[in-house]
Amino acid sequence: MSKTFSGRQLVRALRRSGFVIDHQRGSHIFLHNLDKNISVIVPNHKEIKKGTLNNIIKKAGLTIEDLQKLV
Repeated sequence: MSKTFSGRQLVRALRRSGFVIDHQRGSHIFLHNLDKNISVIVPNHKEIKKGTLNNIIKKAGLTIEDLQKLV
């Protein structure tokens, strides 16, 4: 499985891990985890850049392997 994800795939994986969609502003989707009190912003693009992806999963407390299982 590749390490590239779309914004839609990333949002789906984060929702499965306990995040809920708070709101959307343009192409950016704001998600919030009420249990951990963490907010992340996911750009709804065809391909998320490597640095952006690493920043999002680090803030969410996930790994690439966890993300691949959730997608």
